[in-house]
Amino acid sequence: MNLKDQNLYYIGGVVRDEILGLPSFDVDLTFNGNAIEFAKNLPNAEILQINEPFGTVRIKLNGKEIDIASTRSESYPQKGHLPIVDKIGCSLKEDVLRRDFTINAMAKSTLTGEIIDYTGGLNDIETKTLRVLHDNSFIDDPTRILRMLKFAVRFGFAPDEHTQKLQDEYLANINYDMSYQRLKKELAETFNLNKYEAFERFVNQGIYKLISPLKFELPKYDFSGLIERYITPLSQKEQGHERNVWIIYVGLLPDISNLPLTKEEKQIVDEFRKLEKLCPPPEGGPKSLISRWGNDFEIYKTFKNIPPESVIMYSTINPEVVEKYFNELKDIEILINGNDLKNLGIEPSPKYQQCFDYILKEKISNPNLSKNDEIRLAKEFFNL
Repeated sequence: MNLKDQNLYYIGGVVRDEILGLPSFDVDLTFNGNAIEFAKNLPNAEILQINEPFGTVRIKLNGKEIDIASTRSESYPQKGHLPIVDKIGCSLKEDVLRRDFTINAMAKSTLTGEIIDYTGGLNDIETKTLRVLHDNSFIDDPTRILRMLKFAVRFGFAPDEHTQKLQDEYLANINYDMSYQRLKKELAETFNLNKYEAFERFVNQGIYKLISPLKFELPKYDFSGLIERYITPLSQKEQGHERNVWIIYVGLLPDISNLPLTKEEKQIVDEFRKLEKLCPPPEGGPKSLISRWGNDFEIYKTFKNIPPESVIMYSTINPEVVEKYFNELKDIEILINGNDLKNLGIEPSPKYQQCFDYILKEKISNPNLSKNDEIRLAKEFFNL
């Protein structure tokens, strides 16, 4: 991108990632002044979108779409909610001071390549430190606690002593009047990483209390491997599944009613709750629960038509039966269908499903059954 100006800067994550030697998928540009007026005066630039209240503009230049933000200062009249813009076109220093952590508060000149670091972000990257810019940071925006968790896990960084103290103080006195839409976004970004370490810290540090004050303890079973084997492949085949990784973690909490869930996300949690009631944890400590299910047919029928995310969540209660389902039962399918039964001269009736279940039980015992074998079993069921 050949867009150079003495007042134009790369800012935030793109600068951080370049220093860390990591690829960056988002390129944030800030103009020291009014970005909208700057864009209007750019030769050959097409204005695609303008957001006057926030001083942002999207342009198309040389075939690329580019977002440029004005430097701005903000304040939080309602703590925990979106800030309001106090001034468009403030100084670059004022702009970076509204951000979350020092490692995300650096700018880089598009003209000279100079790194502008008002807050000590370069040193904090060197020492792998996460540090807020002021003492009210978490009070203004508690989602920053989740962002700190995400950065800690992604980069192997840790908060400095004072930042950790500020987090602990906030979690001891949470303001539940907050934007749960923003909280959900940060939860998704954090747990879509599928790092069980993030979940351990989320629980052990009490960060989960941002969602609900109800007590929650860490499950003993690490299910991230199941997600890698059975959810990640789905996300590659069917768009949409990858975003549901986060709900496998967060949906385990006893109350997530504050979160604005989609219909699909709610179904995943609801099906898990049904499984909890169907076969709850045994009293007296963990043990194998497979015997409580009766047989493989019952396991198959219970899990087959519910989201795989719900099944993985249930592994926190019964890992043995979930492993058995995914490893031995999940891919079993009967080949015969209603048309095949009609061709045998059998009129449609509720007995169709009984026949299919009869064949399925046999196929679970012998997955190598052919379609001819299934037709033979159908004849046997109907005494043909």
